[in-house]
Amino acid sequence: MSDLFSPLEPAGMSEKRPLADRLRPESLAEVTGQEHLTGKDGVLARMIASGSLGSMIFWGPPGTGKTTVARLLSGETGLAFEQISAIFSGVADLKRVFEAARVRRMSGRQTLLFVDEIHRFNRAQQDSFLPVMEDGTVILVGATTENPSFELNAALLSRARVMTFKPHDEASLAELLERAEMIEGRPLPLDTDARASLLRMADGDGRAVLTLAEEVWRAARKGEVFDADAVQQIVQRRAPVYDKGQDGHYNLISALHKSVRGSDPDAALYYLCRMFDAGEDPLYLGRRLVRMAVEDIGLADPQALVICNAAKDAYDYLGSPEGELALAQACVYLATAPKSNAVYTAYKAAMRAAKENGSLLPPKHILNAPTKLMKGEGYGDGYRYDHDEPDAFSGQDYFPEKMGRRTFYDPPERGFERDIRKRLDWWAKLRTERGG
Repeated sequence: MSDLFSPLEPAGMSEKRPLADRLRPESLAEVTGQEHLTGKDGVLARMIASGSLGSMIFWGPPGTGKTTVARLLSGETGLAFEQISAIFSGVADLKRVFEAARVRRMSGRQTLLFVDEIHRFNRAQQDSFLPVMEDGTVILVGATTENPSFELNAALLSRARVMTFKPHDEASLAELLERAEMIEGRPLPLDTDARASLLRMADGDGRAVLTLAEEVWRAARKGEVFDADAVQQIVQRRAPVYDKGQDGHYNLISALHKSVRGSDPDAALYYLCRMFDAGEDPLYLGRRLVRMAVEDIGLADPQALVICNAAKDAYDYLGSPEGELALAQACVYLATAPKSNAVYTAYKAAMRAAKENGSLLPPKHILNAPTKLMKGEGYGDGYRYDHDEPDAFSGQDYFPEKMGRRTFYDPPERGFERDIRKRLDWWAKLRTERGG
């Protein structure tokens, strides 16, 4: 079924539609890759069985079936279906849709309003949905590729349940290819390695794997079978899903930072290369490595900061692709370096104390007294010059008298001689256990 809600097409036009459109499921049971939602015991299947459907936000990457599932929900519950896109719609469009839904409701039929890219609506536009959701005029199903917690109003989220759509795994993508071959009545002209390569190129996107399959069929001559290298040349390899300003960016930089902090050089290098491959600015990664050096290594290995700054400068000097190696070297150095966040935690504690205690005067004995008045006020009285003291240490109290002595910097008692080899052996053991 192409589209439950479009008029009949002229004869012969069906075969000209994109393969992804021709393979749209006709029921929730046919949806692949989202069994936690659409399977027999899935959340959506239970909602339909109960006869009660509430407003929802579908959150997930492109090509995972958000639009298709919304259409199927409408068909299986008998709700009127309205679809708008936040990219092309404004206030006037929303008013028109809401009014049509009110008229429909007066005749006894509810409306399922599907809003694609709902995160593109501004705060005021998102708020306009609240009254029609509360009085039952519409059941809202919003689709977004961005984290709803950051992009949608709290009031809207409190009235809608978030459903998470997962990227397709290789099994569900392979099932889509098998369906495509059945619809086309011919196998894909790919050997085993090329087929596996095509699945990886789709990057969890069901629509993408079918589009790639179409490109392969178009390119193949009679009797020709492509290997992995040939198929990459034909489809020109689809770029990884990665938006440098959104979730993909923040997820990967978080994974890189935590892998460094966890002393796993292999995982850290993998995430660094993932970001290189996706087109991230290497100087941004250089800045992040500098941050890791001061936050997670600190004085456990002061050389880490020097190396990271040198790597950043090396990239700035060499450019791409040679400069990336300097950043990779710094990344591995950080992951294998001893760790201490003692300065980081001390800095945060000292900053809190500075803000909480106001403008306290330092103790007078450590203040200079350039005038007689200041000397008369006791400035500099009792100050002991540390270089003249035994062991060059006077032990004076330097904190403001009203604040009292505080301890911010508390380095670990263990020192910084942790055995790096033990950590590397641990990761090697873990890889062996996982069959890597």
